[in-house]
Amino acid sequence: MDVFAFHGSFSMWKDVAGIAGNVFAFGLFVSPMPTFRRIMRNKSTEQFSGLPYIYSLLNCLICLWYGSPFISQRNLMLVTVNSVGATFQLCYIILFIMHTDKKNKMRMLVLLLVVFAVVGLIVAGSLQIPDKLTRWYFVGFLSCASLVSMFASPLFVINLVIRTKSVEFMPFYLSLSTFLLSGSFLLYGLFNSDAFVYTPNGIGTVLGIVQLSLYCYYHRSSVEEETKEPLIVSYV
Repeated sequence: MDVFAFHGSFSMWKDVAGIAGNVFAFGLFVSPMPTFRRIMRNKSTEQFSGLPYIYSLLNCLICLWYGSPFISQRNLMLVTVNSVGATFQLCYIILFIMHTDKKNKMRMLVLLLVVFAVVGLIVAGSLQIPDKLTRWYFVGFLSCASLVSMFASPLFVINLVIRTKSVEFMPFYLSLSTFLLSGSFLLYGLFNSDAFVYTPNGIGTVLGIVQLSLYCYYHRSSVEEETKEPLIVSYV
């Protein structure tokens, strides 16, 4: 009875972590909305790039396939979060294509077709693998690599913050949301004993801590510098 209670407790905490991850992910998914309100208002994508949404769509679709019952078991929360994520990214891409110039329009359409082709090849190829464990490893390594490369992107921002000693280009709430999302799915992967989930999200959690630490350090430094400035400047 105690063994069943122990496993039931693990399952409950796994679901709690997964639900929390879905909530934090939703906050990240809606974060580009102000950008697209501006794009729709100005009827132009200006200097904004559509590549992050293309890559996010690819990542969501690969992770969605990994979470499906065809590949792994007991990963419903991965299916829900990546289904919602893929829907948001696809909507953003469509809006971007509608409001960009002709050259970028064709480029984005080609990239979108490439994403669907790549995902189609992954799905078709993995279904050709008869052994379920080998199939799990194949798609798991792909999803893990996709997540790791996605979490590695903040390294450029971290480098910029250290170089400029400014947190202007690293919004606090975006860094906090990324940390909370990664931390939630780190716990979800641990409770589910899924290395392909907790490994990349563990890396994301560490990077999130680094980002928040840098924000606190450089934000405090900038505030201290401002307070050192005289309130009244004398020209006598």
